[in-house]
Amino acid sequence: MTIEQFAQKVTDKFNEELTDLVFQYIENNGDLMHDYLRLVSDKDLETVNKVLDRKIKEKFGVENLDRSNNPKSKLIQSYTKHVAK
Repeated sequence: MTIEQFAQKVTDKFNEELTDLVFQYIENNGDLMHDYLRLVSDKDLETVNKVLDRKIKEKFGVENLDRSNNPKSKLIQSYTKHVAK
């Protein structure tokens, strides 16, 4: 495996797990978790998570792939995998 192939493999895998990683980041940051819980209680879980997913796609320039039903984050039951545009 070349360095380029390895770098591609790492970035592809990262993009696939991007949404799960964002939710793990929220879980591990007290301020973000507080804000997330407040938003979920004011709005609803589905609305908050959809807006987050849309923002992730916009910010990181990724396209949707299939869904994963095995997130590491405790905040979600599934997530959309992504691929770079």
